[in-house]
Amino acid sequence: MSTEELRDFYLRYVDLANKREFHRMADFAHDEVILGGTPVKRDDMVAEFYKHVEAVPDFRWEIQELVVDGDRVAARLVDTGTPVKEWNGLAPTGASLSFAETAFYRVEDGRFKSMWYLMDADTVRRQLAGGPAD
Repeated sequence: MSTEELRDFYLRYVDLANKREFHRMADFAHDEVILGGTPVKRDDMVAEFYKHVEAVPDFRWEIQELVVDGDRVAARLVDTGTPVKEWNGLAPTGASLSFAETAFYRVEDGRFKSMWYLMDADTVRRQLAGGPAD
């Protein structure tokens, strides 16, 4: 994929997530991906997406920066939403969240082969506890 094709691919992936069209994940990820260093079946990854949006129904990913280098994509996103169920081990408090996420991907044969996500968990904890967002 060219740089522009890979950039468009990632934009479509984030759009898929924001539209909750996880059933289309086969267009974006191999049957098995390396997620955070661990091999994971695509169906299990999709199930995790559904768990996230069940707990945070208005979860939204917004791309702030996007870098493409060869078969690699790096993105800085701002994620927002209001948990209505326990999420990442934290009870909902009615507080809305806005936090940074950094994501790294490697694309092989036109689909994600490896994915790494890092989120600002300290900010999430503070926001759910009613503290400053930073």
